[in-house]
Amino acid sequence: MEEKEEFLREYGDYYGYPNGPKTIDEIRANEFKRLQDTVYLDHAGATLYSELQMEAIFKDLTSSVYGNPHSQSDSSSATSDIVREARQQVLDYCNASPKDYKCIFTSGATAALKLIGENFPWSCQSSFMYTMENHNSVLGIREYALNQGAAAFAVDIMEVVDQDTSSITSVKVSQHPAQRRKEAEVLEGELIGDAFNLFAFPSECNFSGLRFSLDLVNTVKQNAEKNLEGSPYSKGRWMVLIDAAKGCATQPPDLSLYPADFVVISFYKLFGYPTGLGALLIQNDAAKLLKKKKTYFSGGTVAASIADIDFVRRREGVEEHFEDGTISFLSIASIHHGFKIFNTLTTSAMCRHTMSLSMFLKKKLLAMRHENGAKVCMLYGNCSLKVSGQDSGSIVSFNLKRPDGTWFGYREVEKLASLSGIQLRTGCFCNPGACAKYLGLSHSDLLSNLEAGHVCWDDTDVINGKPTGAVRVSFGYMSTYEDAKKFIDFIRSSFVSMPTEFEKGHLLRAKSIPYPTEGSDNRLSSSGCYLKSITIYPIKSCAGFSVESWPLSSTGLKYDREWLLKSLTGEILTQKKVPEMSLINTFINLKQQMLSVESPRCKGKLQIKLDSDSYLCGKEEFYLHSQRYEVRCYENEINQWFCNAVGQPCILVQCCQSQYRSSLSKNRNVGMCRDADSRVNFANEAQFLLISEESVSDLNNRLCANTPKRIAGAPASVNPMRFRPNLVISGGEPYAEDGWRNLKIRNTYFTSLGGCNRCQMINFYHQSGQVKKTNEPLATLASYRRVKGKILFGILLMYDPGNRDGSVSNSWLKVGDEVYSNSE
Repeated sequence: MEEKEEFLREYGDYYGYPNGPKTIDEIRANEFKRLQDTVYLDHAGATLYSELQMEAIFKDLTSSVYGNPHSQSDSSSATSDIVREARQQVLDYCNASPKDYKCIFTSGATAALKLIGENFPWSCQSSFMYTMENHNSVLGIREYALNQGAAAFAVDIMEVVDQDTSSITSVKVSQHPAQRRKEAEVLEGELIGDAFNLFAFPSECNFSGLRFSLDLVNTVKQNAEKNLEGSPYSKGRWMVLIDAAKGCATQPPDLSLYPADFVVISFYKLFGYPTGLGALLIQNDAAKLLKKKKTYFSGGTVAASIADIDFVRRREGVEEHFEDGTISFLSIASIHHGFKIFNTLTTSAMCRHTMSLSMFLKKKLLAMRHENGAKVCMLYGNCSLKVSGQDSGSIVSFNLKRPDGTWFGYREVEKLASLSGIQLRTGCFCNPGACAKYLGLSHSDLLSNLEAGHVCWDDTDVINGKPTGAVRVSFGYMSTYEDAKKFIDFIRSSFVSMPTEFEKGHLLRAKSIPYPTEGSDNRLSSSGCYLKSITIYPIKSCAGFSVESWPLSSTGLKYDREWLLKSLTGEILTQKKVPEMSLINTFINLKQQMLSVESPRCKGKLQIKLDSDSYLCGKEEFYLHSQRYEVRCYENEINQWFCNAVGQPCILVQCCQSQYRSSLSKNRNVGMCRDADSRVNFANEAQFLLISEESVSDLNNRLCANTPKRIAGAPASVNPMRFRPNLVISGGEPYAEDGWRNLKIRNTYFTSLGGCNRCQMINFYHQSGQVKKTNEPLATLASYRRVKGKILFGILLMYDPGNRDGSVSNSWLKVGDEVYSNSE
C-alpha cells in the first residue's frame, strides 16, 4: 500500500479519473471482470471492450431490426439513420465539420490507406514522403506511387518547440535517398507545379509511443519547399495523411485546427469492438481528386448501369462513391456504444490516465540496476517523465540487458510474461522504419538477418549480438496501477533479482560441451542410475506406450516418431495446436508387425500392418525444421479415421528417408544439434529425450511449495511422462544428468546434446477425459532452470558413432539396465 500511496502522490491528479463519474477501480470491478487473473498490456495492438458496452450492443441488436441500407423499407431506413448518426459521431470525435469532411467506412484502417493509395492522382512528377516511423500499411502506399512513376522517400523529423506556446517554431526535415522505379518524364502540357504530392505520418508511433505534433499538417501544406530545403521533390501541391489508428484512442486530431486531407481510424483500437471496421475522414477537395481515379463500381455505388452496353452512372455522394457493396452496418451500429464510454470519461482524462501509467513504468524501468550496477533497461523513443508532456503516449518500448551487457531476447520476456499471466507484444510491430531507427539496424543488418532466416513473428530475437525487435507495453483507459506494478515486479524478479540457484548454475550446463574423443568410454563410470522406463511415440504428438525392452535403429528407438499427421494445407499437427492428440493411444506389436491406434472419438481400433504396402498410395517430399523428408502416404480409409480422431481433415504420413541429422561438433553450444551423423525421424530436436526421476521429484517439491498459486483442479505434482521422455532413469542426484557428457546403456553409447528447451506443451494435463492447460510446471521451471532464454529440463541424446561396438540394428535397451556416464 505504501508504494501505491507514493504513486498517487506523484500521479494522483492524472490517474484513475479523479473528476469522472466512475473511478478506475469501479470500471475494472464492474466492466472488466474477465481480467481478474490477467494483466493485459497490448492495447496498442487491440484494446479491450467493456462488458457493459457489449451488453448494450447485444440489447440493441436483439431489440431492433436493421435491414440492408440499400432499400426503402422501414428496417432499411432504420439502418440508414444509424449509419448517418455514426458518421456524424466520427466527425465530431475529430472536430471535423461535415461541410469540410466526409466519413467513409472501410473494413479497417489498412483498407482506408489502400483506398488512398489506389486512387491518389500519382504522376511521374509526384512525391510520396513519409516519416521513418510508419506502419507497414502506410508504407504499402509506396507501391502505388512507385509503380506510377512517382518518387518516394522517407524523412526524419526534428521539431523545435516553443516552450511557452507548445507549438512548433521550426521543423528540420532530414531526407533519406529517394526511390524511383521509372525515369521521370515531363509529359506535354504537364507542369511540375501541378503535381500532387502526399506526406504521411502517424499521430502516435506504434513502436515507441512518440507523438508527432499535428502542426506538421500546416507546416508541410504551407511550407514544404522551405522545409525540404530546395529538394527537387518539394514542388507541387502537398496533401497530408494522418495515420491515427493508434493515436486516436487518447488524442484524436482536431481537424478544425489541423486540416489534414486524410485521416484513418481503426475502431477496435479505440474501444475493442467492433473489429473489421475502420474509417477514412477525407476533406471534400481531396475526395474530388480521388473520385476521378476510381474505376471499379459495385452495388451501392451506382445510380444506374446497363448490363449489355458500356454504360454506368455513379452516385454523386462521396461516401456512396467509395463504399463498395453493403457496408458492415451492424458493426457501424455498435460504435455508438463505444463512443458513449469515451464521451463519459472524455479523451483528455483517458490520455492523462494512460500517460501517468506509462511515465510511472518508464521511471521504474530506468531506475533498475543489476548487482554490478549495470543498467537493466534500454528505452526507445521519448524518455520524458513528465505527464504534462504532449510528445509521449501510452506506449513503453524497450529491451533488457544482462549484467554483462548482452541482451535478453524479447521472446524470452514474452514467454515468461505469459507464464505470469501478463499479455504483451514483442517484435517490430509492423513498423520496420522505427524498429531499424531505434535499434540501430543498418540496411546490411536487415538484409543479413533476412538471409539468416529471420522474418516477422518468428522466434529469432537476437542476431550477431543485436536485438531484432523490442518488448512493447501499452496501456488502455481501463489499465490500473496494479497492472503496471505486477509487470514491474515481474521484470525485477525474472531479469534483475536472479534466484540463487540460477546464479550458481544449479548444475546447468551453460558452457560448450567438449567434443568426445577416442577412448572416452574408458572414463565412463557407474552413475548410480538405472533405466526405469522406455517409451516409444510412433506418431508425433500422440500418446506413446512403455515397454520392458526395445530395439534401436539408426533413427533412435525403432519406430519412434516415424509417423505424423498433417493438415490438407501441409501444416504439421501437434499438441500445441491440437491438444486432443494426446488422447490418441498407440501401440506396436513387434511380433505381429502391427501398429494399433485408439481414440475416444472413434469406435473401432485402427490397425496398420507395418510390413505391408497395401495401405500406401504413393510417396511425396516435404520440409520440416528446414530439412527434407521423403514420406509414404496412406489411403483414404486410414486418413478418415484420423480425421475423426482429431476433429479436422488430415493425412497420415510415414518417414521413409530423412536428411535431418543430429550431431555435436567441436565448440558447439548446448542444444544446437541439427547437423551431421545420426538420422532423426520427426522428433523436434534429437533421437532421445532422457528424464531423471530425482529431478522430477525435486520439481514436485517446488510445485508443492507453490500450491496457493495453483489453478483449481490442476494436479499438485507431475510425473515424468508429462515431459514425453523416451528414457526415464532412477537413482543419483537431481539434475546430475545436466553434467553428463557421454553415456553407456548396455552396449549402446550416447553423447549428450545438452538440455531440452521446454515449451507450453508440458502444461497440458488430462482431467475427466479432457485436455486442460495450466501454467505449471513451466512457470516453476522458469524460476530456476533458465539459461539464456531457454528453460531446460531433461537432456537430449544421440548415438556416439565414435564409441559404438557392432551394428546398432542389433542393439536393444532394457528396463533395469545400469547407466554409465562421465561428466565435464
